[in-house]
Amino acid sequence: MDILSATQAEILAAFKENSIQSFRAKQVYEWLHKKLVTDYDEMTNLPKSMRETLSELYPINSVKAEKIFTAEDGTVKALYSLSDGDFVESVIMKYKYGYTVCVSSQVGCKMGCAFCASTLGGFKRSLTAGEILSQVYFAQKYVGERISHVVLMGMGEPMDNFDNVMRFIELLTDENGLNLSMRNISLSTCGIPSGIEKLMQKHLQLTLSISLHAPNDEIRNKIMPVNKICSVDELLNICRRYTEETSRRISFEYSMMSGVNDSDDNARELASKLRGMLCHVNLIPINEVEESPFKPSPPSRIKSFSDILAQSGISVTVRRKLGSDIDASCGQLRLKENRDRGGYKCS
Repeated sequence: MDILSATQAEILAAFKENSIQSFRAKQVYEWLHKKLVTDYDEMTNLPKSMRETLSELYPINSVKAEKIFTAEDGTVKALYSLSDGDFVESVIMKYKYGYTVCVSSQVGCKMGCAFCASTLGGFKRSLTAGEILSQVYFAQKYVGERISHVVLMGMGEPMDNFDNVMRFIELLTDENGLNLSMRNISLSTCGIPSGIEKLMQKHLQLTLSISLHAPNDEIRNKIMPVNKICSVDELLNICRRYTEETSRRISFEYSMMSGVNDSDDNARELASKLRGMLCHVNLIPINEVEESPFKPSPPSRIKSFSDILAQSGISVTVRRKLGSDIDASCGQLRLKENRDRGGYKCS
């Protein structure tokens, strides 16, 4: 059993099978998910012999911080090693309302988005619920304050790791654990129809974010291979159904790339397709990636794009650009680490 990914009920069942007293399950669960320990030796109300037994039976597979970088704006980027020797990363951002942590859900990514460093490093595997969760726990211990918001917008495609992501959310919002409000969780997808359909049926009060990045198929096909299995219009139709079924507003992420998707015509086309939908557009000035040909749109172009959306009645904000001096974009640190170590073969 992966104990960090297990519910309290699952830990209780496993302990019974190994003749461990039932009340120990609650103690261990609280140590893991309230006190956020990563070693059984820290569980001081357990006998030493029991700690040794638990360590052998149920290793705590949490991420381990290898490198930490702090930007001039206070953004923190952490590179973690996993039990199998690979790497993932997360970003801790400070806002007026508190700390937000952006977590990874996979080691690399299969989706192949042309502007994203996550896919350049290759895909290795999906993360367990516990490995995703431990990124949040590390962040809370590191800043010394409660994490107020969590976004699944780091490395990987959450909908491609659906079951583990749902378990992660279950544990994160458990009243016996960190007890984060569901409304303070955002899940980002590049547009996996089956995943959106499954999420729709769950009626969760989280925020669904769609990585759209283009107003039409001509542009999106060039930068996002997933568009070839679900066109822009098909994706937006699913999104409309999602908002109607759940009464939850969708957030559309739109990375601004100079000369690619940032023209006034692009803005007008996007506005026409989103008009009347319960949604919000988040314009994102991209961070430059050494291996990528895409450059961020200039501020004047972003303002013009934003103004056209707003004048068309579309709710829009421009994301504050954070951490560009520490390679805060998804996958950049992993890409550099593996490059420095000579790389590896990936699937």
